[in-house]
Amino acid sequence: MTERLAPNSESDVVEAVQWALAAKTPLEIVAGGSKRALGRPVAAEHSLDLGSLTGMRDYEPAEMVFDAGPATPVAEITAELAAKNQQLAFEPPDLGPLLGEAEGRATLGGVMACNLSGPRRIKAFAARDHLLGLKAVTGRGEAIKTGGRVVKNVTGYDLCKLMAGSWGTLGVVTDLTVRALPAPERTRTVLVFGLDDGRGLKALRAALATPHEVSAAAHLPAAIAARSGVSYIMEAGVAVSAVRVEGFGLSAEARCVALRDALGAFGPVEELHSKNSGTLWREVRDVAPFAADTAPQVWRLSLTPDKGASVVAQIAGVVLGAEAFYDWGGGLVWLALPARDDAAASVVRGAVDEAGGHALLVRASERVRRNTAVFHPQPAALAALSARLKRGFDPDGVLNPGRMVAGV
Repeated sequence: MTERLAPNSESDVVEAVQWALAAKTPLEIVAGGSKRALGRPVAAEHSLDLGSLTGMRDYEPAEMVFDAGPATPVAEITAELAAKNQQLAFEPPDLGPLLGEAEGRATLGGVMACNLSGPRRIKAFAARDHLLGLKAVTGRGEAIKTGGRVVKNVTGYDLCKLMAGSWGTLGVVTDLTVRALPAPERTRTVLVFGLDDGRGLKALRAALATPHEVSAAAHLPAAIAARSGVSYIMEAGVAVSAVRVEGFGLSAEARCVALRDALGAFGPVEELHSKNSGTLWREVRDVAPFAADTAPQVWRLSLTPDKGASVVAQIAGVVLGAEAFYDWGGGLVWLALPARDDAAASVVRGAVDEAGGHALLVRASERVRRNTAVFHPQPAALAALSARLKRGFDPDGVLNPGRMVAGV
């Protein structure tokens, strides 16, 4: 009989995990449920629903730090911070629509569990770098606390980095302490039109090499640009390379002018102001170009920025109908492929391995995700280390078994 456990406190979570240990039955960990279709299907009949562990607490705008339960909606946090001219600087994506869910359901716990970061990652770093502390219950049924509200002299801070990106396989997070940062006064985006993938990524790298503090850099091929909600981009009829600067008004405007001058050598340029900039970077952040049509399978490729165009070309030469666009100056590639039983995994991973990167299968049917390695296979030594960590935190495998690796 399937059972849904709904704890209201950390002690309830401890009791639930201890019950699972005694009953020798695994648990699927759920906060908002918006990412159930991300990663491998969990091999568990019972769920541990953290929906009651929600809400921001102890928000100190002057210190730019807050606590929140794992099921707290990111949208709620974003609105609360915006009222104080602050933000989650790592720009957490809302992948709900991409995965067939409604938008606005992403939770802080889910974002941190998957270590998801948006376009500003090239400047503000990853989600895990903004996680100052957490409370969790391990697969041993033990409550732990690591980090705190101040980075300096906090023992166990690196454990936060370990838990962020562990996909709920090491512990059930019950509380998070997160750093906020000031929101920019002004945002400007410089657009360069008509570049192919290789030259477009070269333009992005040139912008990133300037002293102008670029906070986002993306390249949209013509077919992808045509799906934008920003008229300058949608109606261009050509590929668009975009570079964002943020900050105080005069500073952002001066840097925008300097970037227009620098990038003018690559092609015609235009600029977007705050509203249109916001629309564009939300589209890039949430992988909106691939959200409307749910038929293609979607991969997320992490590569060195100079390899993205050649890897995509190599894959597209084998798999007809491939589409891609580039974020993080070319270091992040979103790739959509026609649906196949094997998700073209051997083709994708062969090209990515040659380039020294890694690939995550983000969107595919449950059957395909069950039978295909969703996460990039690790080298033997790293896989052994990961297995040791899993055994240390969850020796009986009761937390999200199979989410990352089959049978684990």
